[in-house]
This record gives sequence, C-alpha cells and structure tokens, in this order.
Amino acid sequence: MSGLRLLVLTLLTTILLAGCNTAPKRDPDYAAVEPPAMPPQPIGNGAIYQAGYDKRWFEDLRARRVGDMVTVNLVEQTDATISNSTEVTKSSSIDVTNPTLFGRTPSFGSDLNLGFALNSSADFSGEGDNEQSNQLRGSVTVMVTEVLPNGYLRVRGEKRIGTNGGNEYVRLAGIVRPEDIDTRNSVASTKVADATLVYVGDGQVANANFMGWLAKFFISALVPF
Repeated sequence: MSGLRLLVLTLLTTILLAGCNTAPKRDPDYAAVEPPAMPPQPIGNGAIYQAGYDKRWFEDLRARRVGDMVTVNLVEQTDATISNSTEVTKSSSIDVTNPTLFGRTPSFGSDLNLGFALNSSADFSGEGDNEQSNQLRGSVTVMVTEVLPNGYLRVRGEKRIGTNGGNEYVRLAGIVRPEDIDTRNSVASTKVADATLVYVGDGQVANANFMGWLAKFFISALVPF
C-alpha cells in the first residue's frame, strides 16, 4: 500500500508542478548572434592608433553590421471581412399515364393500374459571414544577423515577457533596408520585408483559449450529426 501511496503522491506532484508557471523559453530560431571578434591588438608597436579599436565620435549610429541592434516599432493592423451566400433550388416531376394494351386500358381492381407519378424537390440555402480585426502595437529590438550582397540587413530577435498568468513572446525576423532606418536607429514593422511576426503565449491564460480534446472530437468529421 505504501508503494501505491507513493505513486499517487508522485502523480499529484507532477500535475501541480505542470500547472505552475515556468520561466520563458528561448527560441533558437530567433536567437541573437555574436558580433565578429575584434582583431588581436598589436603589442609594442609604439602607435597611439590601433586598427579595429578606434572610436568614431561622429559616426552614424544606425545598424549596418552583423551584431548591431535595431528597434522595430510594431504598427501592425489587419481587417478582413468575408461574406458568402448560397441558394440552390431543384425540382422534378414525372407523370406516366396508364398505357393502352391491345386497345384496352389494363386495370387491377378499381384503384390499381399501370399509371404512376413521381415528384421531388430539394432546397438548399446557406449563408456565412466572417469578420476579423487584429492590431499589434509595441516595439522589439532585434539584431543584425547577416549583411546581404546588396547591403540589406537580415534581422531577427525576440522579446520574452513573464507574468503571473503565463509567458508572452514577441518574435520577429525579416530583411530591412538601411535607408528605412531612421536617425533613432528604429524602423517600422511595415517596412520589414519577408517578415515573420509571431505573438504567442503559454501558461494558464493561453491554455484557457484552447479547446479540450473531447470538445474537438464532437465537432470533428468523426461525428457527422
């Protein structure tokens, strides 16, 4: 019996720990990159200026090299409306009179003969409306991971936010033109080409928005009624 109690206690502990919030997890697809290593500093050459170790006071501080950071302002907004209406009506009618055989009309009793009539009709009407609106505001600072041959910058990065109700992630990847980066070293998300923008979450609040497996079963194609 002690072994059974230990098993039950272990299961209950696992369930309780699963319900607790965990620290935000890093996504390797949006991980930052290390900037190129600095060249080794010469020793004993007697010069004040050392190549690769200079500080440019009047340099443009906008991102342009691998390892530089740029802030992306999220100004996303989408609106979509879809409306469908379908109506189908079909009817058919077949009427065959009692034929004449050898100059006589056959009959079987007072109410039975070879004449018959068929009528059928079918009506279908369907209507569907779908309206969706999304808006995302904020900012995320990403890092330059590659400088393309034409000078464009490939960037990626993520922001991880942990709350008492779960974790939230803002992930972004894409290509930025250096000309679109302003003097504050920021760029609008609408100017990011080949953009991948993900806003997701995990934890109690996010799990509450997911349908359970039993509810999914009853609305699946396995239950046609």
